[in-house]
Amino acid sequence: MRNIIRSTLLLATLFGFSGVLFAGAAEQVTVADAYVRAVPPGQPNSASFMTLTNTSSNDIVLKGAESPAAKAVELHTHTMSDGMMRMRQVEKIDLPAGQNVKLQPGGLHVMMIGLQQSLVPGEQIDLSLVFEDGSKMALKVPVVKLQMKMQDAAMKQKMN
Repeated sequence: MRNIIRSTLLLATLFGFSGVLFAGAAEQVTVADAYVRAVPPGQPNSASFMTLTNTSSNDIVLKGAESPAAKAVELHTHTMSDGMMRMRQVEKIDLPAGQNVKLQPGGLHVMMIGLQQSLVPGEQIDLSLVFEDGSKMALKVPVVKLQMKMQDAAMKQKMN
């Protein structure tokens, strides 16, 4: 019995100590301008976009995402192939130390396949980012009508 108690205390001490030395990747990344694109009724897929900033001095890897709003959630990018823009799944998105990575239309994004709910502008969906170290970041992402997002970008450009 003493050995079990000693082992338990040793493990608790080790895990507690490692928690002080190692902060999960989710705690080292900030998210800005996140949104998910509203789609017409019957459209089965959508995408989410955002800017991810790695605030640490170590590279971080985004390995995936999860949401109850879709049957499958994947990391995707667009590539030019044979003169055509093609979308493809990627295994990961690298977040270099101290840098921003934009997930945007026509580039890297979070693809939501087999929508389980309507994406109503003005509402929010739950989305979790999953990092290589197993840590997760839970987000509430606003649903935005595409033309609203384009109008906001045009307005910001005029103001600059």
